[in-house]
Amino acid sequence: MLAASALAPDKTTAATGLRTAVAILDKWGATGEQGEAILRVSHSTYARAKRKDGVASINLDRDQLTRVSFVLNIHAALRTIFDNPDNLYGFMRMPNDNAFFLGRAPLEVMGSGDIVALYETFRRIDVLRGSQW
Repeated sequence: MLAASALAPDKTTAATGLRTAVAILDKWGATGEQGEAILRVSHSTYARAKRKDGVASINLDRDQLTRVSFVLNIHAALRTIFDNPDNLYGFMRMPNDNAFFLGRAPLEVMGSGDIVALYETFRRIDVLRGSQW
């Protein structure tokens, strides 16, 4: 059996993922508060990731890494669906009439900080690219 430390990504990988997720959230038009809630990180951690300095020393727990992964995977799905940058980055701010979103934008739903909201947002966007569940 592998030790728990063998399963955890190294700090460099986690820092790179965090910086990338913050950059994506910024392009989606997320506020700082939304980004912090979505990734479940402190204001100072989010600000450091946005500045791209000092994040190599940040320790992310499994929940935070999962949240980073959802953001990265949502972005990957959107890149598959849309060629137009306005749609690629604007979709997350657009009101959505899907039963789950109830007229709210995906970013607004994810901004609640609820991990289930992130998962369900990812699942619904992933289905748009023809993924099987």
